[in-house]
Amino acid sequence: MAYKMALTLERDAMLPTLPLLPVLPHPKDPRLTRRLRGTDQHGLATEIAVVEERPLTIFLNTQEIVTTMTIGDYPEYLALGFLRNQGMLLDDDVVTAVDLDAEIETVVVRTERQTSYEEKVKKKTRTSGCAVGTVFGDMMAGLEGLTLPPGELRTSWLYALARGINTVPSLYLEAGAIHGSVLCQKDRALVYMEDVGRHNAVDKIAGFMFHHAIPAGDKMLYTTGRLTSEMVIKTALMGIPVLASRSGFTAWGVEIARAVTLTLIGRLRGQRFVCLAGEERLVRDADPLAVADEGSRYHRKGASAD
Repeated sequence: MAYKMALTLERDAMLPTLPLLPVLPHPKDPRLTRRLRGTDQHGLATEIAVVEERPLTIFLNTQEIVTTMTIGDYPEYLALGFLRNQGMLLDDDVVTAVDLDAEIETVVVRTERQTSYEEKVKKKTRTSGCAVGTVFGDMMAGLEGLTLPPGELRTSWLYALARGINTVPSLYLEAGAIHGSVLCQKDRALVYMEDVGRHNAVDKIAGFMFHHAIPAGDKMLYTTGRLTSEMVIKTALMGIPVLASRSGFTAWGVEIARAVTLTLIGRLRGQRFVCLAGEERLVRDADPLAVADEGSRYHRKGASAD
């Protein structure tokens, strides 16, 4: 049965109530994982938690836009963020409702503005992301003339965030096979989202920011995934000047980051990190030798490869 969520709003009128921060993962939510039995390398019976994966179809008004695979939490934020990051929701758009029908796994975002994106939807590009990300062909157009705001990024904040994020109870630590993205301010994690694809996790944060009118200029985005061109583009279009990851880079991602003056930091683990763009924001106020190395429990997928 369809129902109208609390995400019904007019952004120019009364804004929705901001949830208590930080917003953190719910690894014990029984809807997000399933216990499955199998055998281990010794042939012994074992039982593990496995992340759920389900389709979600996103509509903008009457037009079907995309079907994505997701763990199923925060579908409304995911829909808003996906549409926002694809340039289908504009800065001045008034969203009148976000309707979720859980039975048919569909979210409909309704706006006052009449919309038609038939040509844009035809220009889909499959990305390198886990769970097969989808980006629309003219996404780069939004970067023309974009320059991100100045500011500072203290290395003490980086080290504190990396340590804190890695120890927050999460679906990754519970079951693995998942990516996380975290919206941060200075050394504080504000919103931590997870999903089977890193693109979905970022889109949930974009939807949260759009819905609650969160300013982006003093924020940082942390991701557990690779720093690809799409991740850089999404971060830049969200207006966030810093993107950091425990994983590695792609060359095109670095090129784009340099062009839009985004600070790009990868391989952030324990004492180590590498900055390949936007170093002018870095304030090196922490001695790396005073930072504890991280334990193997918090090594994520692909960490040894970087």
